[in-house]
Amino acid sequence: MKISGKTALVTGGAHRVGRAITLALAQAGANVVINYHSSEEAAQATAAEARALGVEALTVQADVADLAQVEAMVAAAQKQFGAVEILVNGASRFLKTPVPADDLSGWHQVTRTLIDGAFYCANAVAPLMLAGGQGAIVNIVDLSVWTPWPNFTAHSVGKAGLMALTRQLALELAPAVRVNAVAPGPVLAPPHFSDEQKRRTAERTLLRRWGTPEDVTQAVLFLLAADYITGQVIVVDGGESMRCRNS
Repeated sequence: MKISGKTALVTGGAHRVGRAITLALAQAGANVVINYHSSEEAAQATAAEARALGVEALTVQADVADLAQVEAMVAAAQKQFGAVEILVNGASRFLKTPVPADDLSGWHQVTRTLIDGAFYCANAVAPLMLAGGQGAIVNIVDLSVWTPWPNFTAHSVGKAGLMALTRQLALELAPAVRVNAVAPGPVLAPPHFSDEQKRRTAERTLLRRWGTPEDVTQAVLFLLAADYITGQVIVVDGGESMRCRNS
C-alpha cells in the first residue's frame, strides 16, 4: 500500500510509541486521526507536529473499550476524510493485575482495551476499507504474547488475545485488507525507571542496548507497504526474546 494520501487512525496515538507512529505516518504523507483517552494536551501537540509535516490531523477523544465511542470516532474520521485506509491499534492500559484478585476492575480495563477495543476499531473501519478495495491494520503487541509477565495477567492475556485477533482478522478480511502485528521490546523506558533498571534491561538484549520508538515505526511502515504480508508479527526487541529463552 502506498501510504501517501491515505488516512490513518492511530489509537493511543498521542504519546510515547503511539506518537512516534502517528508522526511517522504523517511524514510518509498520511492524514492522521489521533485517538486519545485522557491525554488531550499531548494529542493536540502531536496533531500540530503532524500538520507541520504538511498533512491534515484530527484528534478524537474516545475510550476504545466503549463501542458507541468507537463508532462515533470512526464516523468523525469518515466525515472529515471520507475514508480510513490504515488502522494502528496501539491503545493499552498498563496495570498490575496479580492473581488471585479481589478487585477485578483492572482486569476488565486492560482486557477490554486490548481485545474489545481493538476489535471494535477494526470492525468499525473494515466496511470502509472493504468498500475502497484496500486497507491495512497493524496491532501493537509485545513479548508477553510468548512469555507472560508476573503480576501483569490481564496485560499478558490481552496482548496474546490481540495477537490471535491479528491472525483471525487477516483471515476474515482477506484479500482486500491485510492485518499484521509489531511486537516491540525495550524501546522506550518507563518514566520511573532508574539508571540501573535501564542498564539491566539493556543487558537482557542480544544487542546490549535499548531500541527507539523509530525502530518500531520502521516495522509499522514496512508492514503497511508490504502488500504480500498478512497475519504475521515482526518482533522489534534487539534479540531480548532469544536471550531470555537461552539464559
